[in-house]
Order: sequence, then structure tokens, then C-alpha cells
Amino acid sequence: MTNNLAKKAEIVYIIQPIESTNYKILHEEAVALIESAGAEYAGTIYQNVREVNPATYIGEGKLEELRERLEGLELTVLFNGELSPSQTLNISKALGDKKVIDRTTLILDIFALRAESSEGKLQVELAQLKYLYPRLKGKGEALSRLGGGIGTRGPGETQLETDRRHIRARIHNLEEKLKETERRRAFQVERRKKDKVLTIALVGYTNTGKSTLLNALTGADVLTKNALFATLDPTARSFEIEGVPFLLVDTVGFLQNLPHNLIEAFKSTLESAIHCDLALLVCDAAGAFETQLSTTLDTLNRLNFSSPYLIVMNKCDLEEAQTVNAPRDAVYISAKEKRGLDTLKKRIFQALENNFIRATLFVPYAQTGKFSALRPLLYEQSVKYTDDGTEIAAVIPAIYAEKFKEFYKI
Repeated sequence: MTNNLAKKAEIVYIIQPIESTNYKILHEEAVALIESAGAEYAGTIYQNVREVNPATYIGEGKLEELRERLEGLELTVLFNGELSPSQTLNISKALGDKKVIDRTTLILDIFALRAESSEGKLQVELAQLKYLYPRLKGKGEALSRLGGGIGTRGPGETQLETDRRHIRARIHNLEEKLKETERRRAFQVERRKKDKVLTIALVGYTNTGKSTLLNALTGADVLTKNALFATLDPTARSFEIEGVPFLLVDTVGFLQNLPHNLIEAFKSTLESAIHCDLALLVCDAAGAFETQLSTTLDTLNRLNFSSPYLIVMNKCDLEEAQTVNAPRDAVYISAKEKRGLDTLKKRIFQALENNFIRATLFVPYAQTGKFSALRPLLYEQSVKYTDDGTEIAAVIPAIYAEKFKEFYKI
């Protein structure tokens, strides 16, 4: 009886416009997005687009063909691109009033599904309302076509049935709340700088194994899942390299054509990672890593990212993994199998070595008390006791180097 009452998965059929050479990758992502939203993929119709139809994006002939193909089937149609409000309604009418969503609506829905923290939920709701606001026409004609399922998570139908004035007020309220969280996050960033903790950010395409890498480096137990946007809320964990502590921050993954509203809404979250000391750009060596890398860099540029970074090619244990055309200075690893992590740690330390000085110190026993006050500022690698004093091999933050001047061993 429980199985009979189980909610039936939404079935989604894709309209895939062919406008560039990467349409196959976009289509593969759309199928993965559908599955990540808990729906089922039913099929695809492709259409070359030489000129966008202002009313329906693609031609009426192709829509008529699709209407005949889907006649009598209960499913949702995903246009794998971005539609205007009028285009969404016109396509729906042309297909016999079938529910029509676009790529942005689907991505926003997944984010609503994944958001767990209060800040994440606020950010998703803001992005959804800003996207849906211009689509609320007249007496709710657009809303009447939303139905249940994809596109209705997050704000909820009750909230969306309020008038435009109330939605504008809600958007303003959310923006004010997020400004407060942004101030708190900025304070956290400043606190880390004050405490001299160097931050390393995991940045990159969604589903490239960033969370798995976080677990492998820090021994954490963060959720890992083979799904797009499995991680939405940022996660920070500490780990050490050569006894020196670092903070590793995992961030939301990127995707081609990531909605502008979403980037804006999550800007404060992303900035906590973007203002890092080093970024690890994680790519899937068994996937379309060139597209992943260019999309990641384009998104970072939109956020005025300027920190140094290392390119990390993950999943090198898979048979499909390749190195042809990969950046020459990339680090090759398998986070799942924990291969190449020692090399990665060495490269991380090398990239940040300007922040440290390696030194051998000699502390006469008579000056042990004076040295003890300074000891918390350095990271000891080894300690050797002699007849006259203590010899210490250490890594010292460059900003404190002058304080140890009298103890440097010549």
C-alpha cells in the first residue's frame, strides 16, 4: 500500500536548441539536472536555431511536430535554454497547455531542493522570486500553468499567489536579511585574516569531486553524491601540511549558463571562498574538463576573482580519464582513491611559500622563558636538545620572522 501511495516521479521531455558546437554537453547536463531534481528523462527533440523566433524561440513547425509526438502524454517540457515569460506561455499553448519550464527554472528548483542552511534557503528564495517576478502576469495566468513539481519548490505556491507588490516587498526583505549575513561573513573573513589562518577554496564545476577531495584532505565526512549541485551550502574544515594549519572551504559548483540571478544571490557565499589565499580549480579528468575549466574561470571573472590558483584534475583513476589538452602545470589526483594527495599538498605549500620562512632556531636554556612567549607563533618541524640549548627546525609565518631574529642559527 505504501508503494501505491508513493509520489510518482515527474517525467520531463527536452527541447534542445542547436545554437553552438557544445549543444551535446548542454544536453548531457540537462539530463543530469533532471535526475538531480528527482524527475525522469523521457526523450529529446533537437532543433537548429539560425534565428530566434521572438514568440516561441523555435519555429511553429517543430512545435507542431512535438505536439503530435507528445499527444496524450502527461509530462513536463524542458526547454534547455532561457525563455522569456511570453515564450514560455506561447510554447505551452502550442503544445496543448503542457507545463513548460526552462533551464534556469530547473536549476533554481534543484537549489531549492538542496538548500539546508537558513542562509542558503534565503538565497534560493531570492533568486527564484527575482526570476519569477516578471513572469507573474495579470491575474495569475502564468502561475496557473506552474502546477506541481519542478519549478514550485522554494517560495511555494501560496507565496507566489500574492500580488506583485507583496512579492517586491518580500524581495526587499530577503535582500536586507542577506546583507546582514554578508556582514557576518565579512567579519568571519577578517577574523581569519587576523588569526593568520590561510584559506584554500575548492572551486569548480558541479560534480567534479570537490566534496570528496575535502573529505580526503581533512578526514571530514561531508556528503558526497554523484549528482549535480549535491553540495549547496559552503563547508569549511581545517587540515595541516607540514604541521601548518589551513582552512579548506568547499563551495557550490558551477555550470554552463548558470543563471545570473543565482550568481548574484549567492555572491556573498561565494565571496567567502573567492577572498581566499589559494583556490583549487577542480576538474573531472574523465569528463569535458576544457569546458569545465573555461566555465569556472568565466564565472570567477564575473565575480572579480584575483587570487592565485592551482588546476586539479580529479578522477584520474577512471578508465575514461585523459591528459591530452590538459594544462601542463595541473595536479593529477584521485580523491576517491586518495592518489596524488601528497603531490597536491606539496604544490599547495609551494604556492603559499611566500607566506612562510623555513628556519633553524637555537634557543639557549637561559632564554627559554623569553622564547616560550613567541613559540605559539611558529610551527615546529623538529626539536633537538643539546648541552647548551634547544635546536628547533620550524616554519615561521613571514609576518613574524623579525620577532625570531635573535634565535636564528647561523
